[in-house]
Order: sequence, then structure tokens, then C-alpha cells
Amino acid sequence: MHNISFEFFPPRTEEQKLILESTWQKLAPLRPDYLSVTFGAGGSTLDATRDTVEALAAATGVPVAPHISCMATSEAMLHDLLQRYSEQGIRRLVVLRGDRPDGTAGPGPFQYANELVGYIRGEFGDRFLIEVACYPEFHPESPSAESDLHYFRKKVEAGADGAVTQYFYNADSYFAYLDDCQRAGIDVPITPGVMPITNYRQLARFSAMCGAEIP
Repeated sequence: MHNISFEFFPPRTEEQKLILESTWQKLAPLRPDYLSVTFGAGGSTLDATRDTVEALAAATGVPVAPHISCMATSEAMLHDLLQRYSEQGIRRLVVLRGDRPDGTAGPGPFQYANELVGYIRGEFGDRFLIEVACYPEFHPESPSAESDLHYFRKKVEAGADGAVTQYFYNADSYFAYLDDCQRAGIDVPITPGVMPITNYRQLARFSAMCGAEIP
């Protein structure tokens, strides 16, 4: 059963690295199950993500799960990255389609998360525990909640072990979503994603983009 995990953005400057270190020291007493590290829009933080994963794994002793997205530029690059993570003892991944800055198809060989999950399973077997994303208030690009559940099921059928939700603040939406998943035959663990409210204006803007309701 999941306890709690924390998601970090890869720092770009020395000052941000110090902030990350300080933040982790404050969160460490909560003993998270794992830490995840994001992958920037369009694959813009690939090197920073990899470096942050390695630094956190060495410094914390807590399992670290890098985000892996379809924005990888080639299958060979993706394979090399996953092989490197495997050799470093990384055993959990968060696999996503990834944000497309201009809304067009990405440059890599995979366009959707289920394709990427299937590739990782085919190449690495059960070496990684794979988490994917899911959306209690459904993805803003999906025409309906039913369509969104269909694509979530495709990710599970491709080999996902569990899912982390897009953040939400309406608990009823989360529990209703669990019921919908059960009826749809989706029985993997679904971990709720929560974003701390530190800037309400920014949160409201991002929530409008994501379709997340703020009660």
C-alpha cells in the first residue's frame, strides 16, 4: 500500500540545488515511499532530470522514480537512459506522454504513454515498476470521461503497475473515479496526487488548463 511520495522539479541553478537539498531535509522525517523527478516539456530537462535522480538516490537512500516521457528524441537514447537507470538500481518509473509545448506530435518514436509502457515492458521485462498518470476529472484533451478511462485502461493493459492522479481538491471526484475504474475493470493501485497551495492565482490558472475543480 502506498504511503506518500514527493515530486520534485530538477533544479537548473546552484541556488535551486540548495533549495532542493533544504526541502528534502525538511521532508525526510515523513519517510516517503519514493521520490519522483519531473521531465520538462518537450524533454527540455533530460540531463537535469537524470542528474537530479542520481543525486537524490545517492543522498537520501529513498527510492527515486524518474519521469520518462514520449519526448525522448530516439529509441536508442531512451534505451540508453533506461539501461543507465537500471544499472544504478532505479526500480520505479513514472511513464507519461509528456507535455507538447506547441500541441503537435513529439519528435520521438512514441506518441502515447501506452506505447511507451509497452516498449519498456518489452525491452526490460519486470525490471521496473511502472506508474502512469490518470485523471479523476479527465484529461483536458479527452472528449469525455469514458474516453479518458479507455486510454487509462490501454496503459494498464500495456503493463502499468499503478497510477498517480493529476492533482485534485475535490475528494468526491477521486472516490467517484475509483468506482468508475472498478466498473471498467481497472484494478491497479491509484495514488492521489496533491499539490500544496502556495500561490492561489497560479493554482487557479493551472487548474483551469487541467480541468481540475477548486471547491
